[in-house]
Amino acid sequence: MTAALWPLQVAVVQKARAHPPLIALVSGVYDEVPEPAPYPYVSLGSITENVDDAHNQRGLEASVVLHVWSKYRGFKEAADILAALDAALDRQPLTVAGFTDVSIAHRLHTEVRDPDPTIRHINVSYRVWLTKA
Repeated sequence: MTAALWPLQVAVVQKARAHPPLIALVSGVYDEVPEPAPYPYVSLGSITENVDDAHNQRGLEASVVLHVWSKYRGFKEAADILAALDAALDRQPLTVAGFTDVSIAHRLHTEVRDPDPTIRHINVSYRVWLTKA
């Protein structure tokens, strides 16, 4: 089975970057965060994959973690960014090179208080199902 790691990363980041309401709220959507990056922004975290074959089809179930970073006091700004990120990704069409029947859905998110008291952070996980083309 060929991993979807790179094409899935490219697809998710491109889809998020192409969503004007999200881009209006953040300085960028990054797979590699530049130093220094102005807040707020979204960064790609980890991608995990599990084989999810069906009869004669090769498939994967993946989890994509994204991070929302903010310096706004409280979680309102980060929550607004999360809502825009969901509008871009949750249950939206996603084209991943080398795969068909791709679907993506918001799985869970967690608000995190960073050790730096000025930073707010939300981890969000999306579940992605893919069939090898």
